[in-house]
Amino acid sequence: MRILVVTPHYLPDAGAGASLFAMLCEALTRRGHEVTIIAAVPHYPSGHVPQEFRGARARHTVENGVHVIRVPVPSVDRSRMIRRFFQSMAFQLRATWAELSQRYDVAVFTNPVLSTGLPLTLSAVFHRKPVVFSVHDVYPNVGVALGVFRHRPIIAAVTAAERFCLERARYVRILSESFEPSLRSLGVPQEKLVLIYDWVDTDLISPLPRDNAFAREYGLVDKFVVLYAGNIGLSQGLEHVLAVAEKLSSRSEIQFVFVGDGAGRTRLMAQAEESHLTNVRFVPFQPRAQLPEVLATADVSLVILQRGIGVQSLPSKSFSILASGRPLVASVDTDSDMVRLVERSGAGICLPPEDPEQLAKAILALECDDALRKQMGQNGREYALRFHSPESAAEQFEGLLSSAIK
Repeated sequence: MRILVVTPHYLPDAGAGASLFAMLCEALTRRGHEVTIIAAVPHYPSGHVPQEFRGARARHTVENGVHVIRVPVPSVDRSRMIRRFFQSMAFQLRATWAELSQRYDVAVFTNPVLSTGLPLTLSAVFHRKPVVFSVHDVYPNVGVALGVFRHRPIIAAVTAAERFCLERARYVRILSESFEPSLRSLGVPQEKLVLIYDWVDTDLISPLPRDNAFAREYGLVDKFVVLYAGNIGLSQGLEHVLAVAEKLSSRSEIQFVFVGDGAGRTRLMAQAEESHLTNVRFVPFQPRAQLPEVLATADVSLVILQRGIGVQSLPSKSFSILASGRPLVASVDTDSDMVRLVERSGAGICLPPEDPEQLAKAILALECDDALRKQMGQNGREYALRFHSPESAAEQFEGLLSSAIK
């Protein structure tokens, strides 16, 4: 098959989606398919485009067998919503232009439509190609829950645009069972919904020693590290982790480490400074090659989402944590796929969101039980190897795309 993939983020960009689609495209290439991906130049999560990627022309490369087209977008501050929207619209226009010259049998687009709606419309309506729409968050629900979409006309417009693309997709790939009710309410029939869980590079991320170069660089070898690694954005509610750090400030051996960047990082750092939290460390975003050591530095890794967000979200960082062989604590909505994942894998502890008291208790329970941490870490690693490898995902996508062409 000749497969076109359109998504804003691709390596060396940050964010889980960038590495996920790199793994998927490369695995599909190894299976004998011709894969082209259209993505933006690196800019996520800060919004700033590195100097070496600035310019007015698209960049064409072949990377591990994948034809990669990186289209230019303006460098902006993504903490400002209007600028994020402007950057997304610039990507859509450039991606649509790049798509005009491509020849393909089937296409995969990631949501939201604020990032890919125009190129999807070109593919499905004008080129009349079969389209698979990969839904990573249900819109407008997630935007309403975060307070991003507050006015009825905006919510109605986003809903209409999302429904338009869902209707024109041959199949809708979802990464969580919890997406089904909301998508059904948007008019998507059950037979169009296909569940394919996210995946992780289980060769790259493995249970490495706690004493490693990253841990030594930041003075964490002799600490009990509670790690949050990923986008420091609007949906996590990381201020509740700071509340836990304040509760445990007398336990200097317990260090709370935030690794990453995002729209909420500056505000979170300011809150930590105002509270004089000496047990909190902020570490800049690390290259993907460094991720195994970052995750290995943790004694406990966190997955945390605001109330109402976790019901329709299964953060892909969860699978990286499982692969790293470290226990996780998930502070998420109780009726969520994240909770079910932790229960199936036996890899950690789940507790309600926005509850610093319970989060502190869970961290202390794991801090004093080495055997439990080790067992949970082993459980998670085994589960990731069995169910969430890139080859398994590529095989499922191959079947889905073949069905879309028929």
